[in-house]
Amino acid sequence: MLRSVEITAELTCPIRGESLHNLHWQRKLELSLDCFICGRTGRTTSFLHGQEHAICSSDRERPEHPSAARIAGFDVTDERERTTLRTTVDYWWAPFHDAKRDQSATALTGAPWVRLHAGYYCPKSQQPGTFTIQTNMVRPVTSTCTHCDHPLATSAHTPGIRLLT
Repeated sequence: MLRSVEITAELTCPIRGESLHNLHWQRKLELSLDCFICGRTGRTTSFLHGQEHAICSSDRERPEHPSAARIAGFDVTDERERTTLRTTVDYWWAPFHDAKRDQSATALTGAPWVRLHAGYYCPKSQQPGTFTIQTNMVRPVTSTCTHCDHPLATSAHTPGIRLLT
């Protein structure tokens, strides 16, 4: 069955003024999914926008493998002090039983988790940088430039994960 998940997130940015760091969402993410290919629940699956498949982390006994999943939509809205992300992930799912954990798979894994990536460019050092936000961080969390310690963005709310179909 084809399933779709909507992921939403928001970062609050200080007034940008003279220290513009060109903050932007990167078009990659990691999402926990139940994988019928390796038969494991709660697998970290890595996505890169534009690729026709994702990569399932599998487990220690099996190597990572392609997964029938992709980023289907990636929409960013930038306002003066806020940037929001809405992305849609499509993936194929089939019922199975994870023998190692003795649990049945679900269309959206039991405890969904996502990691989102952001990038920036430091005008002082003239170097790029990145940071991530994820659902299991204690909020609010503020990310700063690794080159000049300028505050970049605050994640005050956990990213949303919603099963669409």
